Amino acid sequence: PPADVKVEVLHKPFLCHRRTKWGDMMLVHYEGYLERDGSMFHSTHKHNNGQPMWFTLGIREAIKGWDRGLKDMCVGEKRKLTIPPALAYGKEGKGKIPPESTLVFNIDLLEIRNGPRSHESFQEMDLNDDWKLSKQEVKIYLKKEFEKHGAVVNDTQHDALVEDIFDKEDEDSDGFISAREFTYKHDEL
Repeated sequence: PPADVKVEVLHKPFLCHRRTKWGDMMLVHYEGYLERDGSMFHSTHKHNNGQPMWFTLGIREAIKGWDRGLKDMCVGEKRKLTIPPALAYGKEGKGKIPPESTLVFNIDLLEIRNGPRSHESFQEMDLNDDWKLSKQEVKIYLKKEFEKHGAVVNDTQHDALVEDIFDKEDEDSDGFISAREFTYKHDEL
């Protein structure tokens, strides 16, 4: 079997109120190095105007090795991930990263937020707890979201939005978005 991510915990906070799970948004600082010669190819401290970066866990937003290596992490935790090429940029490489490179990341977790794809938002939308979303449920949720942000949207616009969401999300076209269809799709709701 191909090599997996090697995870080392460099620092763990004393208290941990919550651990990262699929669908969470994570605010991270990181440095990335090539294992072969230790050269740095990216650092949020140096390259991103010193700003940390948001990353959504579990939807392949970055390389697969991040999705695998950043689960169950606490705010304030630092991890070192050693990621084999198959879970990074593989045979092609990317930018400053040569083909077949093993990558080393030092990652610092600053904040966790519920992503749009979290189970919490699914449960909030699923009014009758049948683990699937009807068009009506999605429409009610959208209305609440828009009102929260002070936007006025008429019914026709809502219906069009709901149709559009169902076109994209309802893979088996049964008129419902299942928990699985919801949680593992990439488009924002």
